[in-house]
Amino acid sequence: MKIIAWNCNMAFRKKAEFILAHHPDIVIISECENPDKLKFPDEIQLPKQILWYGTNPHKGLAVFSYSDYRFQLLDCHNPTFKNILPIAVTGGKIDFTLFAVWANNPKDKDGQYVTQVWKAINYYNDLIKENKTILAGDFNSNTIWDKPRREGNHTTVVNKLGEKNIFSTYHKYFNQIQGKEEHPTLYLYRHENRPYHLDYCFASNDFIETLESVEIGNYQDWTNLSDHKPLIIKFNI
Repeated sequence: MKIIAWNCNMAFRKKAEFILAHHPDIVIISECENPDKLKFPDEIQLPKQILWYGTNPHKGLAVFSYSDYRFQLLDCHNPTFKNILPIAVTGGKIDFTLFAVWANNPKDKDGQYVTQVWKAINYYNDLIKENKTILAGDFNSNTIWDKPRREGNHTTVVNKLGEKNIFSTYHKYFNQIQGKEEHPTLYLYRHENRPYHLDYCFASNDFIETLESVEIGNYQDWTNLSDHKPLIIKFNI
């Protein structure tokens, strides 16, 4: 099973071919236009299912199936956590719960980025299990920006997930330390000298044990398309 998470910086319909070249099963796209606007070129493979959520038709969160996997947004979804979607994934070799993430809610006075993830993982605590659980997307966060007096910083999110044996696939695969990542996922304003690691795929340990590869797109190949680089995760499932 190959999962790709990417903040496409809008207009995914014009960029899908570059993601499809990697033959994904599931694609999580932040800043994606709604399905009515997804008019793909004729030569582009169409997804078998699209789950989209958002209030701005040009800029929401989408999950695409290019395989047998099927998605159902769970009834427990709390729209307070604007773009953190609990999704039942079925139809493939394994059923699991996917949290598609785009941590961006400017209207939350407590914090619009990682605070959204912190609130969500506490709210969905009973749904986030020690197995068959994946959280993936644009978290807009990194340990380097931790605010010690804020309960929901990046480190507390990582630690709380770790208590359930849910870990970052990137950090496990490359043996990296949070906050000291060698591979950026965002170049601020597309400037090569302003690299950050903000995009993650956290997976329960049963998935981690099947982790086959993790790849992050490089600056040269992707900067004309977006300020973010895709995170490509392959599990031997």
